[in-house]
Amino acid sequence: MAGGRLPGLLFILHAAARLAAEQEVENLSGLSPNPEKDIFVVRENRTTCLMAEFAAKFIVPYDVWASNYVDLITEQADIPLSRGAEMKGKCGTNESELELSWLDQAYTLKLSFLKEGHNTSRGPEASWKLSRIQFTYDTSERTYFKDAVSPGKHTASSHRLSALVTPAGRSYECQAQQTISLVSSDHQKSVQLLLSEVRLQPFDIPADFVFSEEHKCPVDQREQLEETLPLILGLILGLVIVITLGIYHVHHKLTASQVQIPRDRSQYKHMG
Repeated sequence: MAGGRLPGLLFILHAAARLAAEQEVENLSGLSPNPEKDIFVVRENRTTCLMAEFAAKFIVPYDVWASNYVDLITEQADIPLSRGAEMKGKCGTNESELELSWLDQAYTLKLSFLKEGHNTSRGPEASWKLSRIQFTYDTSERTYFKDAVSPGKHTASSHRLSALVTPAGRSYECQAQQTISLVSSDHQKSVQLLLSEVRLQPFDIPADFVFSEEHKCPVDQREQLEETLPLILGLILGLVIVITLGIYHVHHKLTASQVQIPRDRSQYKHMG
């Protein structure tokens, strides 16, 4: 009986080892010059399949006792994503996932991505989006929570999320800060996720550690336009001035080279 179980056990161990060998996860946050920005890479079959760079912070409300120990007041914990976060990830054709945990798993962030096709006036097109966020936090952890009432673990989740929508085959980029609201299991409190300096691609990465062409968020596009518009207007104004001066110069030369006809007819005899 034991001999029959041994091959099955060896097969399971071999499969697990092969899976572990085929998937790699790397926290490259130490390469970022910004101490608040993290870099994560998931590789499967020796190929990069998910890359994420961003700075993240959670604003979490929680209850503490007032000084009279009768009333409750709400405090706020600001929880940054740690640079030393442990990570897991998985990649698929249409679904990918990145999971990060820090401070002995007191905090866990799970990001789910979905790629889907849809019909447009230009024909069928595909895009990907951030479809779900789940943040688990422990109010008994003392680094960010002080004297929380009924301390314990809670989960804040998104509801029908469709964020960071990006055409398939491109990466998402947004330097501006974005706020995403999550609903907590702790009396339905609203937890805020602040994201900034985002560069992300969970599908169709062209080469190892290389992002595809970026798709900028609307805020970045507007800021870029606001930066370049004065330059464009200045160039147009300068060009108009140059053209005007050129026309005036040509007109002046043509006018100066023409023979002046005297108005006094008596002067005609002196001409020629």
